[in-house]
Amino acid sequence: MNNLNLLRAVCEAPGVSGFERRIRQLILDEVKHLVDEVSIDNMGNVIALRRGRERKRVMVAAHMDEIGFIVNHIDEKGFIRFLPLGGFDPKTLTAQRVMVHGRRDVIGVMGSKPIHIMKPEERTKVVPTSDYFIDVGLPREEVEKLIAVGDPITRERELIEIGDCVTGKSLDNRVSVFILLEVLRELRGQDIPYDLYATFTVQEEVGLRGAMGSVSHIDPDFGFGLDVTIAYDVPGSTPQERVTGLGCGAAIKVLDGSVISDYRMVNYLKNVAREDDITTQLELLPAGGTDTAAVQRYGTKGSIAGAISIPLRNMHQVIEMASKQDIADCIALLSAAIRKLDTYDWNFSADHVQPPHPDRVGGQTDWL
Repeated sequence: MNNLNLLRAVCEAPGVSGFERRIRQLILDEVKHLVDEVSIDNMGNVIALRRGRERKRVMVAAHMDEIGFIVNHIDEKGFIRFLPLGGFDPKTLTAQRVMVHGRRDVIGVMGSKPIHIMKPEERTKVVPTSDYFIDVGLPREEVEKLIAVGDPITRERELIEIGDCVTGKSLDNRVSVFILLEVLRELRGQDIPYDLYATFTVQEEVGLRGAMGSVSHIDPDFGFGLDVTIAYDVPGSTPQERVTGLGCGAAIKVLDGSVISDYRMVNYLKNVAREDDITTQLELLPAGGTDTAAVQRYGTKGSIAGAISIPLRNMHQVIEMASKQDIADCIALLSAAIRKLDTYDWNFSADHVQPPHPDRVGGQTDWL
């Protein structure tokens, strides 16, 4: 995988839901030389347009926001209370560093009641998010010079390489931002069949809000979600729980808790992967959702939609882990899928159902 420095910069840039300014500026700086037009809509979504031969519209949605927090109280000793922005498992907050983005960035640490003075019954329970506080090491009068109620808070952790993988915070979903930028870089100077709207959306982690607005403006004919998915291939998991496996290739979404991918798109992506010898696997996620749901149904006529997902271990933690080869496979699959969209028969009357075949993709029979 090339351009690791860009992936690191994208993952480490702050930008919780509703406060995406700094990650948005990074994206704008990277994308402006790769496309024909760039715009920012009223919600803050970045829409980068690469014109194709025909005026059909293809939308790829990768959300730029990350989970984080917002200051909601500063007590008499300067300790900061907060509300979460996005979904958090409270046990992941213990012993973490954060960055409070006030008048300037201020580093802090997550604190809670020490285990030494917990009652026996407390020691066996997960500490709720409401019992945590942030300590920035300053008295209240100094804290209030720098920080105010309503300031956003991000988690503090660098991206590093580990074996054949990368690990850090906010690979959900900055790895998809990186992939979409790399796809645009790969397509630069190449002919593509349809207008491509590479859309870096806001506020996905709090309900797909940015994608809903951008889809209604773009009104795509074809839609691709680009996001991470669960790789539960670790000790203690069962085969039916794994969803995807790390290092097993780009994941082609069949369904999640918010969307059933168009079967034509699923089979199209499988065909493209076969033609270009790209390793893939199928994703069936029983709960949760991504911008794919908005892309599919919030245009005036709906879109032929599916998704390419990046397997991720330890989701919504600061030690999220993705395979460098899976990332490369996702770049290759999305790039090829965009280039070949006009070569496929998208009519409902076409026979898209393939017979069972001994070849297998990602451990699942290659037909749907």
